[in-house]
This record gives sequence, C-alpha cells and structure tokens, in this order.
Amino acid sequence: MQAEYVIVGAGSAGCAMAYRLAEAGKRVCIVEHGGTDAGPFIQMPAALSYPMNMSRYDWGYLSEPEPHLGNRRLVCPRGKVIGGSSSINGMVYVRGHARDYDHWRDQGAEGWGYADVLPYFKRMESWHSGGHGGDADWRGKDGPLHVTRGPRKNPLFHAFVEAGAQAGYGVTGDYNGERQEGFGPMEQTVWQGRRWSAANAYLKPAIKTGRVEIVRALARRVVFEGHRAIGIEVERHGRIDVISAAAEVILAASSINTPKLLLLSGIGPAEQLAAHGLAVLADRKGVGANLQDHLEVYTQFAAKQPITLYKYWNLLGKAVIGAQWLFTGKGLGASNQFESAGFIRSRAGVEYPDIQFHFLPIAVRYDGKAAAEGHGFQAHVGPMRSPSRGAVTLRSANPKDAPEIRFNYMSTEQDWIDFRTCIRLTREIFAQAAMAPFVKHEIQPGAAVQTDSEIDAFIREHAESAYHPCGTARMGRADDPAAVVDAHGRVIGVTGLRVADSSIFPRITNGNLNGPSIMVGEKIADHILERRLPSDNAEPWVHPNWQTAQR
Repeated sequence: MQAEYVIVGAGSAGCAMAYRLAEAGKRVCIVEHGGTDAGPFIQMPAALSYPMNMSRYDWGYLSEPEPHLGNRRLVCPRGKVIGGSSSINGMVYVRGHARDYDHWRDQGAEGWGYADVLPYFKRMESWHSGGHGGDADWRGKDGPLHVTRGPRKNPLFHAFVEAGAQAGYGVTGDYNGERQEGFGPMEQTVWQGRRWSAANAYLKPAIKTGRVEIVRALARRVVFEGHRAIGIEVERHGRIDVISAAAEVILAASSINTPKLLLLSGIGPAEQLAAHGLAVLADRKGVGANLQDHLEVYTQFAAKQPITLYKYWNLLGKAVIGAQWLFTGKGLGASNQFESAGFIRSRAGVEYPDIQFHFLPIAVRYDGKAAAEGHGFQAHVGPMRSPSRGAVTLRSANPKDAPEIRFNYMSTEQDWIDFRTCIRLTREIFAQAAMAPFVKHEIQPGAAVQTDSEIDAFIREHAESAYHPCGTARMGRADDPAAVVDAHGRVIGVTGLRVADSSIFPRITNGNLNGPSIMVGEKIADHILERRLPSDNAEPWVHPNWQTAQR
C-alpha cells in the first residue's frame, strides 16, 4: 500500500489519528515497534500492574538519578505494544480542567482553548454513567472510546467520597462534566469488562477499513528531501528500509520517543546535535525541553474491617478473580479498582483544583507489593501543576540507545510546600467521621511523621511518578523560540512533519493524561483534514469564592 500518511506510534493519539484519517478515505501506515495486545495481562482491567512491569509491553525507561529525591532513578513506563500506553496504563479517564486548555490558548496554542477542545472530547466518547448521575449534556454519546464507572460495591468507595464532603469540599457527580472540584465516582476506559484501549477503540476498527496498515519496525529517524519530510527510516528483520509518505509524516511516539526521533533527525538544539555528530536541519531549542510529570505518594491506612482487596492478594484469590473474568468478563477483574476520586484546591487563590486523589481499597504499590500489615487502603495524592521542568536528551546518536530522561522533580520550593499540603489535607480527610468505622491507623507516612522535615524525608524516599510525562515538543507561536510545533501540530522550521501526542502539551493537564492525548490525536487529524468542529462555549463551574477560600 502506498501511504499518504505515515504515523510513528500506534499509541493513544496515533490510533485516534489513523481512525479519523482512514474514515476520511486517506491511506495510512503506522510504524509500531511493539507487538500484539492479546492476552489477559492487558485486557483484564484488574491486571493493570502486570503489563507496565513487563519488557514485552514496556520500553523500560528509567529517569536519570533525581538529585532532589535522593538520587533515586524513577521508572518511566511507556507502552511498546499496539495501543501504546493506553494498553498498559491504569485506565483512569480524566479530561483535565477547562482552565488547563484556556492556559494553552493563552500561551500561544491558538485554537486549543476549552471551547475548542470540548467538542473533540465529546466526539471521542461513548459515556456511560452507570446510574451514578453525571452531566449528559457535557459528554459524548456515540464515540469510539467507551468511558464507564466501576460498580463501587465496596463501602470504602462511598466512605471516601462522604469524608471529602464532610471535610468541606463537596461532591461532584461528574468531574469530567461541568464541575471537577469535589469528590465522586472515578471514570475508567473499560467496556464490557475489558480494557478499552486506543487499540480496541480506534486501531482495530481502522484496520478493518483496509486503508490502515501496521509495519512492525523500529523507527530510526525522519527522512527529508531538503527541509521536507518524505518518510521514516526503519529497522526491521535486521534491515534498514525507508517507508515513504506521499503527504505527511506524523510523530505520535510518546513524549519520550518523539523528541528522541526529532533529535536523531536533526531537529533540536544545535549544540546538542553537534555533540553527537548530527547535522542540524532545524535549530529548535525546545525539542526535549519542558518535560513535566505528575509525582504522587501513596497515603496508606490499616483497615479495622476485613473488607479490602487484600483477601484476594494471594495466588488462590488472584486465580479465582482471573477465572471469573476469563469465563464471564465480570467480577473484580472487570474494574481497575480506582472507583472514587477527588479534586481539590491546595489553598485560597488557586482558581481550580491542583490536587488529585485516586482511592484504592487495598494498600499496594504499582509493582504489586502489598503492605505488610494486611488489610488496608490508600489514596494516591499529588500536586497537579508542579513548576519543575526537566528534559529528554540523546544518550548517543544510536537509535537503539534509550534517551536520557531528567525530570528534575521537586526542584523548587513550591513543590515541597504543595506536597506537604497534600499529605496534611489527606490526613484531615481520612480523619472525618465517614472513615471512622474503617481507619485503624496510618501505615504511611505514619503517625510519627509530622514536621516539615519529617514529611520532606518521606516524600524524598517514597514519591513516585504517576506516569504522565508530557511537554517535550510544545505548541506555541511560530516566532516563539522555545516552541517546537505550531497550533496545527506542524514542526516549525520544516515541512511535511507534525507531532500529535502528549509532547505538544504546553503545560501538563489536571489529572491523568490518556484522555487528553487521545483528544490531541482526534483534533490534529482534523487540522490535517482542514476541518474543525464548532466551538462549545459551555462554562465550567469554578468555586465562587476561590480567591478567598480553600474549600
């Protein structure tokens, strides 16, 4: 097949783009290094801790030693499989707050305000409230991406929401609708008991059109004729080939691999390129810079009652859950178990939430290690808009070498102030009457951790990435020297090349990034097709006293 468009990366945005381009009659080739998503480790929602720890599905990236976190190297999972990170993530669905996108627009990403992106969120969604309320007018009804809610059968889910309300934050029936602020049900990309990844939602239907082909290969660099991108150099079966694009090349390879490919192709800071013996095609200092992420800690509590998932945290329990899911598609295996959430503001003067909670009815790490104390539960908590910035840079000019990833976590005093606030506010919520029947004692940080220095030591030792890297090829005006792409996703300084993934975020959005990444794929596809959905000027709820009240 002669492709008009070559997309690098069958991930969240790449799958959405392929679907929309094929829908419009275009011929698309997707270059993807990873393999199939078949099997229960990916498709069973409750098995989410497995694929991100398997080299078969994950690139296995690590940060460089983080100087403000005791020189720890933090894991940075990125999906190496069809569906990309949507096939190995926690399946939590968050659009982000309206003000996130207004900030993008105000920073030079013209046409990316909330009024511009809301129609794309609606187009991509098939939203199912599950009888838990919500804002139907704000949601999509017939898109490819099914968004659902867990059954919330465990009383802990309801107690957590009630505790948030008792602490003064209020309840929201739909944090992806009019009102984000408050506590309520958490949404997940799960449908009929299966992980509803971008591969299931977009890629597989797109392939059925006959206009989308997948080439399993390692992308090495973009091939140019002068300053025009004409294809991708790939390695497959030990041979180096070029896959030609009649119209455009689109990089949707993640906020780690996209800047790496740009740099290997001669697009980036001239000094860095020269240091690796690479010819400079376009001197763009923003390539790889502006790296952001969400950092979080797990606040864990021992349970008074044996009602947590710990009872299944053994070989027999896991086997029973797995068998029930395998034969019926139902039961505990059919949910990611993140079924309640909270979004709050850290202090007066913050216009919209900058702290997020994921509640989980077991005390366990992402790597599957449970708390030694048995029955317990936890809230993942962290600030949403860290001022720290890092960078992705080349380790060498060899395309097979992993890039150097430096997040520079916790590099400002504000980071430490915000994280201390997160922990203290979390403790206050779990001290409410609604949690009294369930809280036995605090496991971590632990009652002995109280002073700023004690909390800081805990953060330094225990903070983990929420796996939301972004920003390394940010959108902006063409005359902005730090911008990498314009508001149409076109790489500044060359032609025929776009970026469409979380790399282009000017600033990290509020919450998990899979939803916004898919939206980027949807919207950039329309830019390519020279069309746009009409704006939607629905006005979100903002606390009327945000300037003077924290809650």
